[in-house]
Amino acid sequence: MKTKAILWLFSSLVLLSACASMKAGSDVAAGRRALLAGQDETALAYFQSAAQIDPNYKYGSACRQGIWSYVGRTEYAVGRLPQARETLQKALAANKDEDIARLYLGLTLARSGDRQAGLKEIENGMRGIHDWIEYITEAQRFSFGQFWDPAREIRTAIQGDLAMISGKEFDWQRLISDSEWVAKRMEEEGDKARNDETRDRNRDSEGNDNTK
Repeated sequence: MKTKAILWLFSSLVLLSACASMKAGSDVAAGRRALLAGQDETALAYFQSAAQIDPNYKYGSACRQGIWSYVGRTEYAVGRLPQARETLQKALAANKDEDIARLYLGLTLARSGDRQAGLKEIENGMRGIHDWIEYITEAQRFSFGQFWDPAREIRTAIQGDLAMISGKEFDWQRLISDSEWVAKRMEEEGDKARNDETRDRNRDSEGNDNTK
């Protein structure tokens, strides 16, 4: 009886965990739709809900992002800079390779008045994003990598901004605007790459069926 009770308890915990993960995933999906539509307050509410349900939740397959990155980015978007700084630092403490979170931390610091520290994080975030795309398009060039930034628009924009940063003087407003553009395009690019990969796979499948 004791063994059965333990097994029942374990099964219940697994089921509850799975349900929580599904709910967090649903909230993140809704939050991303709102974020890409410019509905920042709505997006923040969804992301905060997901973080409360599963603080370790990660979204994506190729470019994985933790829930705290999404919370911090939307806190930045709605102007809650002190909260955004704390949340983005939390995201990076959990995963130092989250370059989009690092880019937003730089933006947050710059808008908060600490331009020196902000510039360093913006530069590192941009370099990390650029290098990640370079890696994925080479290492996975025969699979999903070919669908990431195929026209090199993101990488070209980053290279231009890095060149601007290396100069003695540059336009801060342009750098902030460009950084926000890069971050949004990366969010959109994941969806676009996944859709293009699915469309390509379906086209190959239809072609194979027609040859039978």
